[in-house]
Amino acid sequence: MLTAKDVTAGYSAPVITGVSLTVQPGRTVGLAGPSGSGKSTLARVLALLHKPFAGTVEIDRETVTGFRFKASQRTKIGVLFQQPRLSVDPRFTLRQAIAEPLGGQDRVDELAELVMLTDDLLGRRPHEVSDGQLQRACLARALALNPRYLICDEMTTMLDASTTAALVGVIRSYQRDSGAGVLAISHDSTLLTRWADETVRLSAPLPR
Repeated sequence: MLTAKDVTAGYSAPVITGVSLTVQPGRTVGLAGPSGSGKSTLARVLALLHKPFAGTVEIDRETVTGFRFKASQRTKIGVLFQQPRLSVDPRFTLRQAIAEPLGGQDRVDELAELVMLTDDLLGRRPHEVSDGQLQRACLARALALNPRYLICDEMTTMLDASTTAALVGVIRSYQRDSGAGVLAISHDSTLLTRWADETVRLSAPLPR
């Protein structure tokens, strides 16, 4: 299980306070809520990218201590962000971006096929492809190390309906094959209704 327990986190001040959430292997948990409610902050805490002020994160019942996490903990989690153009080095080709976590070219063609990227696209750089094509490459990169958990933070916001359906289909297929747990964050309640096994809703932030 990927678990947040009583997490309080933010930046100069808390954005979320005392939030708990569990992602079970093989299941998809939706995370919804208005802008500013802390969805992305919680996602970054669960992805071990942001240290909370209080509370704990557990990965398969192993507590992440002081956020000096082991490499074996971090590689259990794949992350897919909202804006693919901010997630990829603009100097990289798509092939290089997918290969980055692998440390080599092994499995790049296999992963590209999984996300339906053709060989000619793999040789292009981010400015030479569409948002949907680049997000496909980001998904391939997120799956490269066979994560036990996948965090999708508004990954479909910049995509059209057909690309959204295709990427959700890839994730579901990976989930069936691997038993991975998925945290799907979205403003799109219709998407979460169709995709998630259950949905957790964060409240609007209190006025200051």
